[in-house]
Amino acid sequence: MRPKYCSKQIRLTSLAMAIAAAGFANAGTEVAETSIKPMAEASSSDVVSGILKLDFNSHYVSYGYDAWSNGASLSEPTFNPSLELAFALPNDVTFTLGTWWDMNSNANSRFGGRLQEVDVWAGLSKSFDKLTVSAAYQAWMYGGTTEDIIDVKFAYDTFLAPSLTLHNRLDAGAAQTGSQTGTVAVLGLSHGVEAGPISISFPLNVAYFVEDEYHAGDEGFGYASVGVAAALPLAPYIGEAYGDWTLNAGVTYFATDDEVIPNNDEDNFVTTNLGLALSF
Repeated sequence: MRPKYCSKQIRLTSLAMAIAAAGFANAGTEVAETSIKPMAEASSSDVVSGILKLDFNSHYVSYGYDAWSNGASLSEPTFNPSLELAFALPNDVTFTLGTWWDMNSNANSRFGGRLQEVDVWAGLSKSFDKLTVSAAYQAWMYGGTTEDIIDVKFAYDTFLAPSLTLHNRLDAGAAQTGSQTGTVAVLGLSHGVEAGPISISFPLNVAYFVEDEYHAGDEGFGYASVGVAAALPLAPYIGEAYGDWTLNAGVTYFATDDEVIPNNDEDNFVTTNLGLALSF
């Protein structure tokens, strides 16, 4: 999809910003975000919390792969709603459940209408002071079959918010021809600033493909992405009675290696994101 630990209001605003900013979440939408499931963190005062996202993305990017071959075009956005619930457990453990959908008219839908893909996931995260370790099982359902994923993430709450994600594809499902199972290691960094009511983050991600044929190419450096994301809380403008809404927008630049990810329409391209997030 992407610092997590603070008061509830700051946490929910940061979470909405991270989701709009660059990431590893679900099957794709690596916009100016990077979050790996589980994304949400239940606060110390809430047993259950969650976030609903209504995002429009110019591209569907899954670990550097431009799935709908949009290339330089920004004119055919996909609609990607998602919902995640976080359950606070004893001993600083959080359990998450979530789903993400891809809706567009780029292909005939196996589900009906414009729905192209449905992802579901379940995960656990454990905090050790500033270190958080997360693991999640994900099922990406598209093309009449299922791609099975287990992600493991190590995140440290300090300057530049370093993280390491190990993305493990257990079953390629309907991935593009020639793709195989394997592991992608992604190093993430991010820095955030405040500009009045707007929160701005600058995420950077670098990915290494451990095995050949993950995206029908070689092993090695696969891509780097750098983005800028902004989040504006809407409660001061629409009133708290309508809920804790945040307006998010992001831009991400991808530089990919055509020997590792050979099927992209363009090796270097820009993606954009615009969406709303409701935290509860």
